[in-house]
Amino acid sequence: LPRRAARRARARVLPAGSAGPARTVARQGTVLQVVTRVPVAGRVKTRLVPARCAQGAMHLHRVLAERAVQAAAAVCAAEPGVRCELWFDGDPGDPWLEALRARHPALQARAQAGDALGARLLHALAAGCGAGAGTGGALLFGTDCPGLDAAYLRAALAALAGGADLVLGPVEDGGYVLVGLRRPVPELFAGLPWGTSSVLATTLGIASRLGLGVVQLPLQWDVDVPADLPRLAALRIPGIALGRGEDDPSKDRA
Repeated sequence: LPRRAARRARARVLPAGSAGPARTVARQGTVLQVVTRVPVAGRVKTRLVPARCAQGAMHLHRVLAERAVQAAAAVCAAEPGVRCELWFDGDPGDPWLEALRARHPALQARAQAGDALGARLLHALAAGCGAGAGTGGALLFGTDCPGLDAAYLRAALAALAGGADLVLGPVEDGGYVLVGLRRPVPELFAGLPWGTSSVLATTLGIASRLGLGVVQLPLQWDVDVPADLPRLAALRIPGIALGRGEDDPSKDRA
C-alpha cells in the first residue's frame, strides 16, 4: 500500500478493556486534560433544567465532573510520567476549584482560552502536546459521559502510545467526548459543525484527508437532555438520587 493508504488502514476500534489496569500503557510526558465548566446554577446543563431545576442540573454536572477528575487522577497515580490538568470555564476563585485542588494536589487547573469551542480545544491540546513534545502528547476529554472511567482512559493512553496519530472517544449523538493527539493538528478543529450529529464524521473525514492513523475507542453516551436521565438513574451513581425524582444538593462538597 502507499504510505498514506497504509496509515488509513491502521484505523481501528478498540474493544472495551483492551488496556489492562495492571500494566503501564502511557508514554512519558502524556497529559490528561479534563475540560469542563465551573458548576454554577443556570450556566451548566441548562437543557436539563425543565426536568431537574437549575440547582439540580448544576448538582448533576458537578458530580459527573468530579467523577471525570477522579478517573484522571487514578490513572495519573498509576502511570509514571502522566500529568493531569483541569481546563475550566468560569471563575478561577470558585470554591469548587479550590476544593478539587485540595483533594487532588497534583491536578493543575488552567483557564480555557478562546471564543469558539474548536479554538478552546486546540489551545488546550497544543499546550499539552508542547509539554509532552516528542513523548506522550495529550488526551483531552469532557465530563458528560458517565461511562468514561479510568479503564477507558487507559485504553486511550495505550492507543496513543501505540502509534495512533488521533484517538477519538465517539458518542452516540454523533460527536466525541475524547480526543488525543501527539502533535497539534489545527485542521481538526477549524470550521467544524460543533453541537451537531456530524462532528465525528467530519473529524474522521479530515483525518482521512490528512493521512492520520486513527483509533476509535468504544462508543459512549452522554447526559444532555431529560430523555437521558432514566439511563443515568439505572447506573445508581453515588450522589445522584434520580430514582427519588430529585438530586440532593445538600451533599455538595464546597
